Amino acid sequence: MKPITRHLLTIPTHNEKAARRVHYRRCGNGPALLMVHQSPRSSAEYTALMQQWGEHFTCIAPDTPGFGQSDPLLEFAGEKPEIADFADALCEFLDALGIAQCPAYGFHSGGIICVTALKRQPHRFSCLAVGGYAIWNAEEMRIFGEDYLPEFQPSDFGEHLTWLWNRMLEQSWVFPWFDTREEARLSVAHADISRVSQAVSEMLDAGAAYQAGYGAVLRAPRDIPLANADVPPCLITAYDGDPLQAHIDRLGEMPAGWRAEKVSTPADHQAASLAFLKTHADDAACPPLAEDTDTGWLSVETGEESGLIHWKGTRGGALTLHGPAAEMSNPGPGEVAIDIPGHGQSSDFADIKGAIETAAGMLGAETINWPATPEGDPITLYPDMTPDRFGQYLGRAWSVARAEAFFEPWYEAGAANAIPLDPARLEPAALHTKALARIRAGDAARRWHHILMALNGAPL
Repeated sequence: MKPITRHLLTIPTHNEKAARRVHYRRCGNGPALLMVHQSPRSSAEYTALMQQWGEHFTCIAPDTPGFGQSDPLLEFAGEKPEIADFADALCEFLDALGIAQCPAYGFHSGGIICVTALKRQPHRFSCLAVGGYAIWNAEEMRIFGEDYLPEFQPSDFGEHLTWLWNRMLEQSWVFPWFDTREEARLSVAHADISRVSQAVSEMLDAGAAYQAGYGAVLRAPRDIPLANADVPPCLITAYDGDPLQAHIDRLGEMPAGWRAEKVSTPADHQAASLAFLKTHADDAACPPLAEDTDTGWLSVETGEESGLIHWKGTRGGALTLHGPAAEMSNPGPGEVAIDIPGHGQSSDFADIKGAIETAAGMLGAETINWPATPEGDPITLYPDMTPDRFGQYLGRAWSVARAEAFFEPWYEAGAANAIPLDPARLEPAALHTKALARIRAGDAARRWHHILMALNGAPL
């Protein structure tokens, strides 16, 4: 199986717009292939597909602005970013990478961004494969405009998490997700906990920024290049159960080299897309890809384990580590920091200590600043964060985050364990950050706690 690496790349200031960072995943060998995810997801949704297509291409999947770990596009001159801005941002990313031209693949809203980019800068693409292309009518646009993108802001007691779980769960049951009429039922309904929890995690990463990116896609003009346009070839496919399959009949006359097909399954869509991309892509090797040097992911191996450790700071500086169920903060001058294995953006390792020490060596850190052991019983400190059918793990994380602002340890709700109240710790944004860190850490938090107990001489 082809390994996936992760990278950050700063897009410099351009046309008075602020510099921004783009997170991207890379996998495979061969010609470069740009892969653009749907909203409100991230490049993480392409993990399995990149490992398959990496046999034929160097798959490059960025998080679009405001999603995953990429910075959002900011309002410019008081205007919200529109689809052209997201398309131009995609081409700016290619420029920063050092790629002049490549094939591209996009699914749903990712396809809309790609088609818009192709219309604006056709020379950047050798071909394009799209999974489902939306051509909304006026009534559909009215419905989406009213209800599809509610504000997503953390609330004092985590009510937004209940909404989020059910919104992501039910979006395969009806489309749009809020339409509970029988006519809106989908044939692809599921209650796959892993799929729902992954989508929830990506939405939590995006937060309120999801409105800008998703909104730009929904407001985008519903057109494809004119039939006489001189543009690269494109294949649009949609499978049975995809709510956009019916839109294949709405595409109208297309340019030469463009075709649209209805297929039976997601696997059929992927196979047709791959065959088309291989047919029209050239054999040019992927150039060396640019990335930032003050932050990124280390490919770490310890014994039979391998994974990625997220880091930032100054190589050769003292390595600063965070505590259990937390994530790294910005390191000080001359310091370097990591997300502990299993926390934040780092892969999990059974041998957490070994992975830390290996990462320290790779970063040239001469010293490791091990954190103190948190107060309390590790079994109680870290309740189960395994996703469940009803999304209850989200509420547990939020309740713990609130309790941590009142007591230490958080589960001892009594006067003897009260800590000074700081209103800033109870701000919804602060609670959101702590709850998300705890959700990401899962049971790695408890294992990290036990390691600190041993290192700091506490009885196990």
